[in-house]
Amino acid sequence: MDNKTFSEELKRRIYRFITDLVKFTETLPKNDPLSRIATNQLLRSGTSIGANYVEAIAGSSKKDFANFLSHCLKSANESKFWLALLRDTGKGAKDKINQLLKELIEISKILGTSVKTLRSK
Repeated sequence: MDNKTFSEELKRRIYRFITDLVKFTETLPKNDPLSRIATNQLLRSGTSIGANYVEAIAGSSKKDFANFLSHCLKSANESKFWLALLRDTGKGAKDKINQLLKELIEISKILGTSVKTLRSK
């Protein structure tokens, strides 16, 4: 798979993750303080992964690309924290959270490997 195809597939994968995340947050209790905070934070950090990835592939230099990918990875890590917190406090459907975490971990590994490769060049 060439870089352009890989990049487009990753962009679609991230977008699917975000739409699943948004749908999941809509199922969380509205009157629970932790759920409200986690929803706001997840929507911020989760959507940031996609926004920064789009910026990365539109970047004007390798340095720009690496910086935006690094921001993607940071947002993914923050999203993992909030999802795990919701799971471990019983605030959402455990199976759905685990499904989201599994996909997010895979996306994070791809982003992390890409950042590491770019930084070593």
